[in-house]
Amino acid sequence: MKIGPFSLPNRVFVAPMAGVTDRPFRALCRQLGAGYAVSEMVTSRRDLWKSLKTSRRTDHTGEEGPIAVQIAGTDALEMAQAAIYNIERGAQIIDINMGCPAKKVCDKWAGSALMRDEPTARAIMTEVVRVCEPLGVPVTLKMRTGWCAQSQNAVTLAKIAQDAGIQMLTVHGRTREQRFMGQAHYDIIQAVKAHVSIPVVANGDIDSPEKALHVLMLTGADAIMVGRAAQGRPWIFREIDHYLTHGVALEPPSIAEVKVWLMAHLQSHYQLYGDEMGVRSARKHVGWYVKALKGEEEFRSTFNLIDCPQMQMASLGVYLDELSCDAPQWPCHKPNVETNLLQ
Repeated sequence: MKIGPFSLPNRVFVAPMAGVTDRPFRALCRQLGAGYAVSEMVTSRRDLWKSLKTSRRTDHTGEEGPIAVQIAGTDALEMAQAAIYNIERGAQIIDINMGCPAKKVCDKWAGSALMRDEPTARAIMTEVVRVCEPLGVPVTLKMRTGWCAQSQNAVTLAKIAQDAGIQMLTVHGRTREQRFMGQAHYDIIQAVKAHVSIPVVANGDIDSPEKALHVLMLTGADAIMVGRAAQGRPWIFREIDHYLTHGVALEPPSIAEVKVWLMAHLQSHYQLYGDEMGVRSARKHVGWYVKALKGEEEFRSTFNLIDCPQMQMASLGVYLDELSCDAPQWPCHKPNVETNLLQ
């Protein structure tokens, strides 16, 4: 699997998720088997580039390459300038966001709202490729199947993207109207793959190695991208890669292994955000990790009151050590594979 000049170790990718796939989380996912990771989206608005949020998202200190940054906006020139801005800060691949369903993004006609305006979408892709190509920086695109059930134009936009010089497409198998509800529909991804020659990545509802294989077989996609299923379970990437490579399931990690990964994740998290914000934002990550574990509600009610990084880590360490005494293995995830995925 290649994106421009970059050869990737496998075809299991991390989806860009605002507020989730920051640098520490991307690094952990790649450590645990992800072959490629895309940053949280960075706005094309120049007046926000100096904000704390954007400055954190454009800080790639120590990040393993290729460094892929997703940009979002509505104006072709601004998007091109945002691409250059991020390249100057280390981006090696630029990803255009035409898939975000968030109301505050779509209200400004960015994200998946651009799928309703094909001329603007074409202009953005063309202009971003124009400035990136001479620098040897590949441009990719992430989109949905369309705006709504009555307007699923992913195939049309995929052809536009290929003609504009986009080098890889990721398609989330839902419309914007669906957001993250209902089931992903893989027939549109299959149709996109059939109509373009550039690599196509399938995204949506991939939550197990078995589901990943089904989606690859049904769509013919070149790779798969995992989003929400990696929240609290970043080792899903090594599980999927192992299953696709060897055809057998990988044993779940031990609680002791997860403890090491989680402690390292929290340390990096505090370093990026600082103590005050780091403590607050760590709560959601820890909540995802411990979901469905024995005694997790009681643990979280105590953990969420802690306002000190060291005490958070100590509390989590004690909780995981107690669990490990009862059962050393992390609970096995039950695959959710639909009998008919082409809906």
